[in-house]
Amino acid sequence: MQVMRFLAIVAIMCAIHTGAGGASPEAPPAVLACSGCHPASTNVQTPVPRLEGRNAAEIVDQMHAFRDGKRESTVMDRIAKGFTDPEIQAIAAWYAQRR
Repeated sequence: MQVMRFLAIVAIMCAIHTGAGGASPEAPPAVLACSGCHPASTNVQTPVPRLEGRNAAEIVDQMHAFRDGKRESTVMDRIAKGFTDPEIQAIAAWYAQRR
């Protein structure tokens, strides 16, 4: 039940964020789950890292580490478990090409 509540909150946050200039229409649908926490702006001060322009292989490795329980986190381990390998690859490729 808590997982469903968490996912509902993430979906609402993503919808609000997207309406305020979030991920572009070309973004893979899974990116919406990222944009609620990972800032697009360099002006935002947060411990959550920006993903734009990062190396795609690094993003893939980190997502797998979260998903497989090899890297501790507050919520990323649970979020990453919801992505397939092709979705992770698409997320990583999309963020890597953004500058």
